[in-house]
Parts: sequence; structure tokens; C-alpha cells
Amino acid sequence: MSEHIIDINGLVKHFGDNAVIDGISLSVSKGEVVVLIGPSGCGKSTLLRCLNGLEPIQGGTVTLHGEPVIHGDKSLYKIRQKIGMVFQSYDLFPHLTVLKNITLSPIKVQKRDKTEVEAAARELLERVGLSDKADSYPSELSGGQKQRVAICRSLIMNPEIMLLDEITAALDPEMVHEVLNVVLDLAKNGTTMMIVTHEMAFAEAVADRIIFMDGGVIVEEGTPEFFKNPKTERAQRFLKTFTYTK
Repeated sequence: MSEHIIDINGLVKHFGDNAVIDGISLSVSKGEVVVLIGPSGCGKSTLLRCLNGLEPIQGGTVTLHGEPVIHGDKSLYKIRQKIGMVFQSYDLFPHLTVLKNITLSPIKVQKRDKTEVEAAARELLERVGLSDKADSYPSELSGGQKQRVAICRSLIMNPEIMLLDEITAALDPEMVHEVLNVVLDLAKNGTTMMIVTHEMAFAEAVADRIIFMDGGVIVEEGTPEFFKNPKTERAQRFLKTFTYTK
């Protein structure tokens, strides 16, 4: 996994006088799954938003295959097509069917053939166990089903990397498992991902690399062995706040 998809160098992000991200440097290689964990407010979600150009930054650089990702830049339109992002909220269009929610962007933005796109969308729905929901509307779906549709909508753009921001946070506990299984399947099939989650058992199962953040910096970084043997006192305290069992 030597080919870098994203490179982050000395990234700084302020909200007012508060440095939410304070000089982070990090690279993600093709096919790698990097999971960001840490206490609420440590900068995890903000970091993902900076990688997609959703937030302006005050220092450092973010590049995708060497192309700078710059908030507000005219090149951002094309770069964002290579960076899939799935949020806590599903943000599906309520007046469109599941199929139309998934196919709208590749047809309108990427100018792809409608027949090809619809076939690809149906394959994705089959993959996530929703082949019978193509003609349903979001109001007819459970939270877990909506989130799986949101993942399909991102995947159909053929992104270089997927950014997943607390995608189970708004779900009832019984719906979490069905979404996490989809992400585990993506990981097994080589999808490059950066994931923010508070699901520690899931993080251990899916990650190639764990990034533990606090106070806007990377406190500890390593393999999923982190969960058995955290090196820093801060990480040890963090993991003790979870009832963590495999």
C-alpha cells in the first residue's frame, strides 16, 4: 500500500481562537482503512470535513493524488467527485425514490449514461441488501436502510477514498450492525476509507491503522493492537471509558 491517496501536512484549523486541529500530518494509502477515534470535540469530524474542502483551513496542506484540496477553489468541484463522504444524517432527497437518490449525481454531475448508472445502482443495492427498495421513498425506510442508501449514493461516484463520519451515531442500536457489516464488506474488498467512529469493537475489526486524537493532535497511532496495548496514558484512560469487549 505505497500509493498515497491523501496527504495531510501540518494541517491547522481554528474556530475563533480555538485550534481544533493543531498541526496534524498524516497520509492514507490506496486500499487502507484508517479509523479516527478520540473523545468528542477532539477534531476528528472536523478533520474529515477539511479533507473534503468543506472547511477552510488556517495552515498546512491537504492533497489528493498531489492535487491541493482548497476550500472555495474552482478545482474543488472535480476533486470532490473523487472523495466520497457519508455523514451521520443521511441527507436523502425525500421526494425522490431510492434509485433516483443514488443515480442523480452520476447522471447530472458526471454525465454518465442513465442505463449504465441505473444498472450500477441496482448492483449496489443488491450488495447492501436493499434490492427490493429501489422504488421506495426515504420515508418508507428505517434509519439503517437510509444510511445504506447514502453509502450506495457515495460509492456510485467511484470515489478514490470514502470518508465516513459517525455513520451509526443517529441509529437505533439494532440498526447499527447492518450498517457496520456493509462497511466491513467494503474494507474486505479494498475500498480506501477514513472512518470516524465511537464503536470501538468495529474500529478494531475494520482498521488497518488506528489514529487516536485528543486536543486537535494525534496522540497515538498504530495497528488495532492499540486496543490491547495502548502506549500512552491518555489512550489508556480513554479506552477505560468504554465497556469494551470483543
